[in-house]
Amino acid sequence: MSRKRNIAENRKARRSFELMERLEAGLSLRGSEVKSLRAGRADISEAYVRFQGGEAWLVDAHIPQYAQAGPHNNHTPRRERKLLLSSTELRKWTRKVQERGLTVVALKLYFKGPWVKVEIGLGRGRKRHDKRQALKERTDSRDMARAMRRG
Repeated sequence: MSRKRNIAENRKARRSFELMERLEAGLSLRGSEVKSLRAGRADISEAYVRFQGGEAWLVDAHIPQYAQAGPHNNHTPRRERKLLLSSTELRKWTRKVQERGLTVVALKLYFKGPWVKVEIGLGRGRKRHDKRQALKERTDSRDMARAMRRG
C-alpha cells in the first residue's frame, strides 16, 4: 500500500458544491512542476475540469515555477494539464456533465507513492440559502452529539 502525502486541498469546494461522486485521476506534468509540488507549493482553489476532444483537462490550477530550474526548462504556472483517466470513466463523466449540467472541480492534490494524483468531484453548485442550511444542519448535529456525550 502506497502512502499518500497531501500537497493542496480545495476546502471551498465542499462548501460551494453538492458533491455526488469522487474520482482519483493522474496528472500529466513536466519535471519542473513535479519539483515545485515536492516543495509543497500549489493552489487548486479555483481549479476545475474541462472535457474537450475526448480528453479531460485540469484548468486554473496554479503550480508556481521552480526557482532552481532555468528559464528555458520551467513551466507556465497556470497552464492546462491533462488528466489521466480510463476511457470508460472519461465517457461516463463527460456524459454526466453534458446532460445534467453538473460541474467537475478539483478537491485534493497529493502524492501517491511517486505519482501525483488529483481527486476530482462531480457536483452541482449550491445557492446561498443551501449553504446556510447545510451549515445549520452540521451545527445542529454537532450540538446533539455533544449533548449525548455529556449525559
